[in-house]
Amino acid sequence: MSKPRLFLIDGSALAYRSHFAMIKNRLTTSKGFPTGATYAFINSLFKILNEESPEYIGIVFDAPEKTFRHELFEAYKATREAMPDELVEQLPVMFELVKSLGIPVIVKPGYEADDVIGTLALKASKMGLKVYMVTGDKDLMQLVNEDILMYKPGVGQKETEIIDVGEVIEKWGVRPEQIPDLLGLAGDSVDNIPGVKGIGPKRAASLINEFGSLEKIFENLDKVSNEKLRNLLKYGKESAFTSKELAVIRVDVPVELDLNELRLGGKDEKKLMELLEKLEFYSIIKSLKKDKKEEKKKNYKIVLSLEELKDVVEKVRKAELFSVDLETTSIRPMEAEIVGISLCIEPDSGYYIPVRYKGKSKNNFGDDDLKVVLEELKPVLEDNRIKKCGHNIKYDMLVFERNGINLRGVDIDTMVAAWIIQPDSHSYKLDNLSQQYLHYTMVPIEELIGKGKKNQITMDEVELNRVAFYAVEDADIALQLVPIFRAEMRATGTEEVFRKIEMPLIPVLMEMEKNGVYVDIDYLKEMSQEISKKIDVLADNIYKVAGVEFNINSPKQLSEVLFEKLGLPRVRGKSTDVKVLEKLRNQHELPALVLDYRSLVKLKTTYLDAMAQYVNSNTGRIHSSFNQTGASTGRITSSDPNFQNIPIRTDIGREIRKAFKPQKSGWKMMSADYSQIELRIMAHLSKDPELLKSFNEGVDVHTRTAALVYGVSEKDVLPEMRRVAKIVNFGIMYGAGPFRMSEELGIPQEEARKLIEQYFKTYPGINEYIIKTLQEAEKNKFVKTLSGRIRYVYDITSDNYHVREAAKRVAINTPIQGTAADMIKIAMINISRRMKEKSLRAMMILQIHDELLFEVPEEEIETLREIVVQEMENAIKLDVPVKVDVGIGNSWYEAH
Repeated sequence: MSKPRLFLIDGSALAYRSHFAMIKNRLTTSKGFPTGATYAFINSLFKILNEESPEYIGIVFDAPEKTFRHELFEAYKATREAMPDELVEQLPVMFELVKSLGIPVIVKPGYEADDVIGTLALKASKMGLKVYMVTGDKDLMQLVNEDILMYKPGVGQKETEIIDVGEVIEKWGVRPEQIPDLLGLAGDSVDNIPGVKGIGPKRAASLINEFGSLEKIFENLDKVSNEKLRNLLKYGKESAFTSKELAVIRVDVPVELDLNELRLGGKDEKKLMELLEKLEFYSIIKSLKKDKKEEKKKNYKIVLSLEELKDVVEKVRKAELFSVDLETTSIRPMEAEIVGISLCIEPDSGYYIPVRYKGKSKNNFGDDDLKVVLEELKPVLEDNRIKKCGHNIKYDMLVFERNGINLRGVDIDTMVAAWIIQPDSHSYKLDNLSQQYLHYTMVPIEELIGKGKKNQITMDEVELNRVAFYAVEDADIALQLVPIFRAEMRATGTEEVFRKIEMPLIPVLMEMEKNGVYVDIDYLKEMSQEISKKIDVLADNIYKVAGVEFNINSPKQLSEVLFEKLGLPRVRGKSTDVKVLEKLRNQHELPALVLDYRSLVKLKTTYLDAMAQYVNSNTGRIHSSFNQTGASTGRITSSDPNFQNIPIRTDIGREIRKAFKPQKSGWKMMSADYSQIELRIMAHLSKDPELLKSFNEGVDVHTRTAALVYGVSEKDVLPEMRRVAKIVNFGIMYGAGPFRMSEELGIPQEEARKLIEQYFKTYPGINEYIIKTLQEAEKNKFVKTLSGRIRYVYDITSDNYHVREAAKRVAINTPIQGTAADMIKIAMINISRRMKEKSLRAMMILQIHDELLFEVPEEEIETLREIVVQEMENAIKLDVPVKVDVGIGNSWYEAH
């Protein structure tokens, strides 16, 4: 019969470990509260509870008071840095979570968690329990025996370890009870236990195995044959015995072992869920709720006859607002077929109109179910007076458009509204928003269609009853979020940017997605073959320079070549990322060759070879998805494929643009690009007289900046001086300080500091703008664009230097970059409207940063050029002229 088990968790150690495990993957709530350590901490607790189901459990935390060890050795733990502020901030939440889980908490003033765990472990083993000490602390290994084991929980990607006597011996070379002797000699830098200077763990283990203990070593000091070692021990005797005493775990702490108190207590489900929602741990909430049914009653109806359908249409016609959602066979709107339509006019109820489903044996509405359903719904869906809402409604609009319905009267997209309210959120998925705002857990889509591409089915292969609830729930939740989001936008003053920019932009982006882009795939294939040859040549050069053949794509092998074989200085451990290679490129020719190799490989795999898979077989064009919610600044992003990332700084990157051509003969490509728009916005915001003057006089602003900073006339400005001025101009806008500027320019920090000082003397208005912006950001915890778009900067007063500096850079740059984003969006809305008014055949096909791309018939070029320039230059009035460069050509390359 197996023994009952007691799990004793070192809470303080687990909190520290959790913090450092998540330090590179910093998590915060949408309000900016740090949650990384808490996330790893709570997951470790759930792992123990779920996988081990312990009969008894307790979590022990260090008491704040000093202990006997500090009296014995004043410098005990003195080298430990103060607990990171972010972890201090999270500790109260961790305590609350532990309490809500019903795990007993033990704190004993004057004693460390190790001693409390040691005392309780020994008592429990004598009572016949199997004890697991949940910690990674090597001190506690001294207590490991047949009944007391160490349980080292896996954090992040690491697996859980269970350490027994054999593993202690294998790891340290001594038996568990000899660990204090080992630490007496070797010391412990973590706790600042000094040990004997000059003796490391291996030498210490060897001595202990030879003599048996610390005491025996010093009794037989004359038998230590190595004179140097004998002297080290002789002069380090006092330190050795003090260190051993510091390392011994006290097992006589005045703490009682009451097994009734160490039983897992009653979980406070309500409190736990409140805390998890506050922390925005939606994935954890979903996993906890997956086996539970929501108590809330839903009145969802499946419509299965023409009579019922007509009845639903009449109800919808009378609604002030209704929610619409499509179920389809694909996430790509240009390929998706309609499976069913959901409509909701009031919370907790709704209708599902199925078109296709598993086991369907007859038509429900007529000869062609889809045709009949769309004919019945078309009048209400196209009625501009009846307001509609939905989540990511651009997708539904495009699918409807392909099926002959122009969805009008769209009043609110809850995904876009959520993004406007909290632009830095990690996710705008409907199920997360439902949890956050409605405290309701939705049915996960995986329950219907499965996980992973290989195992997934499509929605038309799901049983009707199952797909109906899921489908109506989507429309229902979107409808319920509308009043909450409207109130939030009113409260945050973001309603105008939502109404005037983001909502009118949706049909424009939908049209662009439908238009798609024509790409000459044959040209890209030829280019790919040429690039392959260049990659092979680069690889040969790399092997030649390295003096060895290795896998260039393996960071581990590259690291060995760079740091071990070539002996280059390590910048950040064994990292071989771009920043490291950039820093090393002046020290050896290999890093530069590897950077060139990587950029060509990425270009080939990401664009030249991958582009063909995106071509739609019906249109022969690529229909990328334009995402409004992809960037916190307000910039539009694109995916499948990401056109925003096509490299433009290299000749080869620019060559890719030659593949972007008009599909029809007699058509041209037109590119319209804002000229130095962010600098112009900076001039407007800062009101700096010199910068305003430069733009109003129409001079080259980088040349003038160089002339002013270096104190020379504009005609004497050298190309290198202009290059430096350009980097400084843009660097200042992105909040770059001396360190960043020195890296960008390849100059010493002191020189970069002087350059920035001179820049601010030249443009004092910019310095004043930055100071004022940061002061307002610290006070308000947000910054705004000229259009009223908000970006929160909760971390601007953080105690963590790096986090605070990052927030400052966001505060300086967002009003500039966000205003530029607003300008091009306003221009797109107005250009699209005027193109329709003029019945132009020309198509807006791409938006890349500050550039718009069109396919245009030759006879419409001048009309379109006039519209585009007028709308782009007048989107938002600035105190300086706005300039737009327009190019025409047979390809994007020629036009740009």
